[in-house]
Amino acid sequence: MSALLEVNDLKKHFPVSAGFLKTAKVYAVDGVSFAVERGETLALVGESGCGKSTVGRAILRLFDITAGQVVLDGQRIDDLSPGALRSVRRRMQVVFQDPFSSLNPRMRVKDIVAEPIRNFGLAKSSEDLDARVASLLDKVRLPRDAGQRWPHEFSGGQRQRIGIARALAAEPDLIICDEAVSALDVSVKAQIVNLLQDLQKELGLALLFISHDLAIVEHMTHRVAVMYLGKIVELAEKRAIFAQPQHPYTQALLSAVPVPQPGANRQRIILKGDVPSPINPPKGCRFHTRCPHAFERCRAEEPELRLVGERHYAACHLVEEGGAPAPAAASATAPAVAP
Repeated sequence: MSALLEVNDLKKHFPVSAGFLKTAKVYAVDGVSFAVERGETLALVGESGCGKSTVGRAILRLFDITAGQVVLDGQRIDDLSPGALRSVRRRMQVVFQDPFSSLNPRMRVKDIVAEPIRNFGLAKSSEDLDARVASLLDKVRLPRDAGQRWPHEFSGGQRQRIGIARALAAEPDLIICDEAVSALDVSVKAQIVNLLQDLQKELGLALLFISHDLAIVEHMTHRVAVMYLGKIVELAEKRAIFAQPQHPYTQALLSAVPVPQPGANRQRIILKGDVPSPINPPKGCRFHTRCPHAFERCRAEEPELRLVGERHYAACHLVEEGGAPAPAAASATAPAVAP
């Protein structure tokens, strides 16, 4: 059975001014490929600025892509006209990072949730519309009277529940969660994550979970794709990523996770230098300027994402040549910090 979502060599380059009569490009996403199965959660992780949110917005066609393909349930959607894209949009919805700015402050909650139902003609009557809105508020565990209130009357976690209800209103197959819990308190994060997992089991949803919080990723996802400077450098089952990461960048990310036990032994990997500019990414492997294991081939030849284990892919010359260090197992029991 084919995957619900397939992304093939996706590229998104943004033009920027580079001086008088000169232009340059920001290589925000530069050749990303992955698939999301029905009912699966794939996490897309990496440092701020690596391009993970751009991937989500490109899939949703919030802007046109530079190159590549986006295929939803066997149908290519990246080249559809606005009219043809309308029916496809119902099947892909999004939960944004900021639960306040993503809600219209001049609309009551019932109208916010009802808007997708009206747009796609899913209700047979006004009574059916009201029943659907009430059912959605129940699903996200908000009281029925929430529909009569305004967004500013709710807490951040409650507003995010409204955003989830709005996403569910269109009866989608795929929901893209773009840092959907990063703006919330820790206890509220857990509630929203548990809600998403329950909804996934109940409705069979596929989730693309974009996040930098490795604790949340370890808790709720099935597979993990690690991005660095516009490219995926490692892709594997969650257990393999956290127990035996193969790419040096993934190892550095996991080593930055705080350990809850005082005095526990750990090996922190400190990366040298800063993240290169996406306007002028390094030749060869994009990570070689910061990698503690880089050698001459890394500076000259860009590594491909290759199979290094069962459903485990890594883009690293060191792994390909059998010289990758054996990292200790890691567990993201607390939010990660950027290395």
